[in-house]
Amino acid sequence: MRRNSLALMGALLVAACQGEPLSVPNAEEVREYYAYGGSLEAEINGNVAEVTVTQPTDQIRRGGRLWAKVGPYIVLFSEETYQLFEDHPGLAGVRVITRVEGGPEVARALLHRNELSGVLWRRSLNVAGRARRDGTEKVVLIEELIRWGEDHTDFEYNARYTRR
Repeated sequence: MRRNSLALMGALLVAACQGEPLSVPNAEEVREYYAYGGSLEAEINGNVAEVTVTQPTDQIRRGGRLWAKVGPYIVLFSEETYQLFEDHPGLAGVRVITRVEGGPEVARALLHRNELSGVLWRRSLNVAGRARRDGTEKVVLIEELIRWGEDHTDFEYNARYTRR
């Protein structure tokens, strides 16, 4: 009798530890999450969603290095990314890559799943939302989003667009 109880307990523990399968979205599902006015492409690289967006060339020309750097963070720190992580527990990260129209990569940033707690996600959404809404009038908001992004992601910038 004791052996049967132990065997049953062991089976229950194994079943409990297996839990839900860790789902990863496909590229089409990732695209469906994001509402972006320009060109947006998505692919899955292992368990990382890669989202590539096109920034208008004139935006980079007018905004210079600040707009070149902020591009990935505008998309990355969004409700869409938050929901993507929530809905797909197997997703390890989201990488946003920006390119100029018909041209090279401008910047990229990778946000790891566990980088932001609930409080930090709320802060991220606040910082990014203010930059999207008022950044053209208050450049300090764009600078704040860049600092926030650099503090919480693995990032790279194309020196052609970001050097002083």
